[in-house]
Amino acid sequence: MIKDKIQFASANLLLGGLLKYIDKNPRKNLAKLITKSKKIGKKVFPEDNFNKISAAVLDEKNVWSGFALNMLNDIDRENLKKMFISFGLGAGYKGTKTARESRDKYGCNIPWIILMDPTSACNKRCKGCWSAEYGHKLNLSYDEMNSIVNQGVELGTHLYMFTGGEPLVKKNDVLRLCREHKDCTFLAYTNSTLVDQKFCEDMKEVGNLSLAISIEGTEESNDARRGEGSYQEAMKAMDLLKKNGCLFGISVCYTSKNIDFVTSDEFIDLMLSKGVKFGLYFNYMPLGSGAVTDLIPSPEQRIHMYKWLRKMRNGTTGKPMFVMDFQDDGEYCGGCIAGGRRYFHINSAGDIEPCVFIHYSDSNIRTHTLLEALKNPLFTAFYHNQPFNDNHLRPCPMLENPQCLRKIVKETGAKSTDLVNQEDVETLCSKCDKFAAEWQPKADELWANTKHPTPKTQYYRETAEGKKSLDK
Repeated sequence: MIKDKIQFASANLLLGGLLKYIDKNPRKNLAKLITKSKKIGKKVFPEDNFNKISAAVLDEKNVWSGFALNMLNDIDRENLKKMFISFGLGAGYKGTKTARESRDKYGCNIPWIILMDPTSACNKRCKGCWSAEYGHKLNLSYDEMNSIVNQGVELGTHLYMFTGGEPLVKKNDVLRLCREHKDCTFLAYTNSTLVDQKFCEDMKEVGNLSLAISIEGTEESNDARRGEGSYQEAMKAMDLLKKNGCLFGISVCYTSKNIDFVTSDEFIDLMLSKGVKFGLYFNYMPLGSGAVTDLIPSPEQRIHMYKWLRKMRNGTTGKPMFVMDFQDDGEYCGGCIAGGRRYFHINSAGDIEPCVFIHYSDSNIRTHTLLEALKNPLFTAFYHNQPFNDNHLRPCPMLENPQCLRKIVKETGAKSTDLVNQEDVETLCSKCDKFAAEWQPKADELWANTKHPTPKTQYYRETAEGKKSLDK
């Protein structure tokens, strides 16, 4: 622990000097530093990644060159320095290395990210949000959340995301965790209503916290789901965060009804003008008794999303906002990332779930350690069965491969963790069968005719034990 503190203190001093060096000639000197960083990071990340980033920064016409300079100019310098250290050194380098070592040591999935719900409380009642039904009764205490982070860091997890409920209902606990764990990066998904000047100042002070503000497209579509005035509240919060130089992005649930607008130039340009630096996009999932299956994007809309993402991230055709979609970016991480393979979720009752969208569990933080949960039957089933499909445009064991989730839940005896209405796996998966069948031929055709990356996968089937089991 003392060694880590010294390491991060040294990095803080070094980064301060490096930022001054970059300021002398931002584009040229930033590219030089990225190239030199290959010596440190090449054992963890592909060397070619550094070459591509460096070339992009040097190209004045490249979108990502502009993005990098915008980050340097728009984000409070001390805030940026702390975020670089916690994310680059903590989550990026140290976390990735330790997580891979832990996976080999313990023979199970080890997450890079842990999502947790500090509370079920929320000051909104958004249509289709399961949290709106849970009420204000369930909470994780500060000590419980601190224990989660301590256990996670031991395994190599240095990135934590707060969901809910509205996590900023417990903003004091969130900020306290950020202060206590400077080697970790934190992000809160928020409706933004509790963002004020004091909170912006607190964000800059801790430095390792960013926000993803929920937005649903137009003012009309946003307020229809989130309540009258919600859109303007979000715009006001963005203006305040931008004024204070805070790092923030947007969280977008795309549906069959709003997908065209939330991928439009008009929407993205507005978000850029508000200071948004990243966009986290989520496919609508038919969870709970109030789910509307008609909101699941159609196969044609999924193809649109796949192509739009790649257009947005292209250095020539894109825009200076980093966007990702946990459904259509499966090819970059080898398919499903749930069950601890890259992340898992802990709800406000302490249930340890494989995914924020898969509400089943056989472990709870009040009765199990994180490592015990990762080695219990439910998460072990994810570990042994991933990828659920070698076509990573069909990654999910629920939405695209519902037969897989049916099998896992039934064989492991995992229980529904829905905090209001228990939903059996057959009821849930039956809502996905139609889309899965319709998407398969489209996805297979797209997969067969598209070039794909080759990420480091670390599947069970690639281990010595996994290879032996496949030979039997």
